[in-house]
Amino acid sequence: MGTHFTGTKTEVDALNAYIKLMRAADTVTARTHTVLPKGLTITQFGVLEVLLHRGSMCQSELAGKLLKSGGNITLVVDNLEKAGWVTRQRDENDRRFVTVSLTAGGRTFITELFPKVVASITREFSALTPAEQFTLGWLCKKLGSGVS
Repeated sequence: MGTHFTGTKTEVDALNAYIKLMRAADTVTARTHTVLPKGLTITQFGVLEVLLHRGSMCQSELAGKLLKSGGNITLVVDNLEKAGWVTRQRDENDRRFVTVSLTAGGRTFITELFPKVVASITREFSALTPAEQFTLGWLCKKLGSGVS
């Protein structure tokens, strides 16, 4: 189902493409994240995944990598810390900087969970050929880069 907006062909085409993109993304995301344990949000998973693959980093870097606000990341890290999966350490020279690291338990948790998420994403994307996956990735990157 597309837009019911009666604008120019360019506007209608853009809106229809946007609707399809968002519906596909929301649907694939919902199905993919059924493998996440109850109570773990997608943003919490994202933080754990970034820390696993990129190492410890400042909260502001995490926010940038996940396209989240600083306030949102603070709350997410608070909850991950309460669960015992991450620790925070303030920089001695500049207390504004807080480095977030995985705990041993957090590393075990995300190391065991990540392959399940990868398998789920791989299943979802099997609806596309490898060439279509490449094209989709290329188009998303182009769209995300903005109008030039």
